[in-house]
Amino acid sequence: MLATSVLCLRACLALLAMPIYLLAFLGIWEPFCKKVFFPFFLEKLSAIHERKAKKHKQELFRNLPDFASPSGELKLLEIGTGCGVNFQFYPPGCRVTCTDINPNFQQGLSKSMSKNQHLRYERFLEAAGEDLHQVPSGSVDAVVCTLVLCSVRDVSAVLREVLRVLRPGGAFYFLEHVAADHSSWKYFWQQIYHPTWKLLFAGCCLTRELWRDLEDAAFSELGVRHVRVALPWTPIEPHIMGFAVK
Repeated sequence: MLATSVLCLRACLALLAMPIYLLAFLGIWEPFCKKVFFPFFLEKLSAIHERKAKKHKQELFRNLPDFASPSGELKLLEIGTGCGVNFQFYPPGCRVTCTDINPNFQQGLSKSMSKNQHLRYERFLEAAGEDLHQVPSGSVDAVVCTLVLCSVRDVSAVLREVLRVLRPGGAFYFLEHVAADHSSWKYFWQQIYHPTWKLLFAGCCLTRELWRDLEDAAFSELGVRHVRVALPWTPIEPHIMGFAVK
């Protein structure tokens, strides 16, 4: 009965979003989403999410300096940099390499860079998290990934790349939205929204249990906390945060 309800409500939502599905079928939606819609949407959502998650991020990145190299320099790689909303939390002098599969965030990214002159920006790489071949193995002290693993094609492949580019003893920091408890109404609605949400928002998956992928990866240490970042009228409320050591 529950599965039938989900399918029926999914069909109703798909009917409402039929113009988007038609544009996707014609091959128009994906380039428009990548160049215009998603950068605009992400900039607005990031501003809201930043207000809600600021205390969590301050806590999350508090010990970043502990992972600096013996020389005191901290080399950081951010996967899915987007508009650069995390820059404010990085320690002064940190050398940042930015990566994103979508190069159309440059306007917002430039603004964030100009506001955060305490950092040293190395370069921007147009790259998927699953393929960071432009970054040498064992070359960075920390990797950061926030609100990105929901939309990558292969979470395990991203985590393998994270482990490859990190030096021994380096750390991977994450804050991601995840599936709600399966017995909750939140999860019921996540299942309904999932197909249309994924189409509208560049592959964003609502029902990934990312803590399991992290547990299966070959980190020597892993700390995961389930936290609440309330975003009214959205199905992306449950989050996990923490860091893992190579």
